[in-house]
Amino acid sequence: MSELLTYLQTNDPQFRKARLGALYSDFRPLQTTNPDGYTANINAWLSGLSSASLAGAISSSSQTHQHDLLTLSINQKLLSELETREWGRPLALGTVVREGIQRGDFVAAGEFNSGEYKSRPKGGRGWGINLSPLAVLSWGARTLGILGEGEDMLPEGKVVILSNLQLAAKEFSKRLQAVPRSRTERVFSRKTFREEFGDVLGRGRYLGRDKGLLACDGETVKVRGQGEKSVGAVTREDETIASLKSLIKDLEIQTVALEKKVDELSNTARTAVEKKNRTSALAALKSKKIAETSLSKRHDTLAQLEQVFASIEQAADQVELVRVMEASTKVLSGLNKEVGGVERVDNVVEQLREQMGMVGEVGDVIAEVGRNAVVVDDGEVDDELEAMEKAEREKIEEKERVIREAREKREAEETKKRLDDLEAVEKEAKEKASKEAEKEGVTEQDLDDSTEILKRMSLDPTTALETA
Repeated sequence: MSELLTYLQTNDPQFRKARLGALYSDFRPLQTTNPDGYTANINAWLSGLSSASLAGAISSSSQTHQHDLLTLSINQKLLSELETREWGRPLALGTVVREGIQRGDFVAAGEFNSGEYKSRPKGGRGWGINLSPLAVLSWGARTLGILGEGEDMLPEGKVVILSNLQLAAKEFSKRLQAVPRSRTERVFSRKTFREEFGDVLGRGRYLGRDKGLLACDGETVKVRGQGEKSVGAVTREDETIASLKSLIKDLEIQTVALEKKVDELSNTARTAVEKKNRTSALAALKSKKIAETSLSKRHDTLAQLEQVFASIEQAADQVELVRVMEASTKVLSGLNKEVGGVERVDNVVEQLREQMGMVGEVGDVIAEVGRNAVVVDDGEVDDELEAMEKAEREKIEEKERVIREAREKREAEETKKRLDDLEAVEKEAKEKASKEAEKEGVTEQDLDDSTEILKRMSLDPTTALETA
């Protein structure tokens, strides 16, 4: 199973096993018998091929074997990658490609490079790929039902996947806006631009011409800055900045290499000395001295170039600052014109004070009318308030009296119950004592003493125990 087919069956739900039969069949008749099914199959193929291309799952047709994530090569090799043992090759892939171009999901590479695709309506896109006029007429006749369904012809050529291109442009714009960049930081050589952003210059026409995200002129690339609506053309200053940055980077790479070479020669000379090989040691030391001299010159040149670049950065920042100050001056001038000068402000403030004074006078008149309309006797208000407070106090006292009487009544009942219980206990104790006296022969005096103790017992259980 090819990498492309494995990707589709693993990552795209539309290519599950139950759907493969419908997708690999010649579903062209569904356009008239079942338009919804026909559209569903077309959408599944277009979505699957676009996502697979973006994931790098489609084999590259270039000699470098580098995946182009934004274009799709329509050829017999693509059919071979989609071939399965059970269903063979997709029988309606040609129709899928034509529908994709017609709907604008795919754009022929030649039409994209010329920019003609933008001026055409979405339903009237050109083919732009290798297809004979007879094949086009035959496909149109079959679509209209004039001819029967024959073999679906696969138009061969390269198409640009517009949805992938839009995603790449969105990601590129997001990376640009993530970090504020000065004027010098927005200029690159092709090499440094590719190192930072990857190989997106292959679609530089779209990013520059259609989206206004960058400008490219020969070996110099300039990207749009934050807050800018478009990027200007590459100037001679931009070319100089890009060349200077490239030269500084090359010198940094050279110094690293020379430092490594110096270390290696030092180790070689040391090893030769340990082995008593004087000739090799002298040769290594001479080479080391030459490398150190070259390294020193590289460092001096690099320092000079960095100083020049720092001056250019400072000058570029000053240009931006002056531009901002100039724009701010124009804004302030326009605002001051709208204000109308100091005299107009004085007139406005004076009129405002007059109007506020009129409002205060009107308010005083209204308040005076209200005060004269109703005369309230403070003595009557105080008497009425005192009467209400007295009635409230009597109400509270009556409530407290009722509660107090109820509590006293409840306590009296509880006291009577305790006395009754105590008399019953006395009677029971006396009877018990009499019976025990009869049995043990207790004297009458002892019995009277016990009775007296019972009489002195308190209603409080604690006191009763102390008495006993």
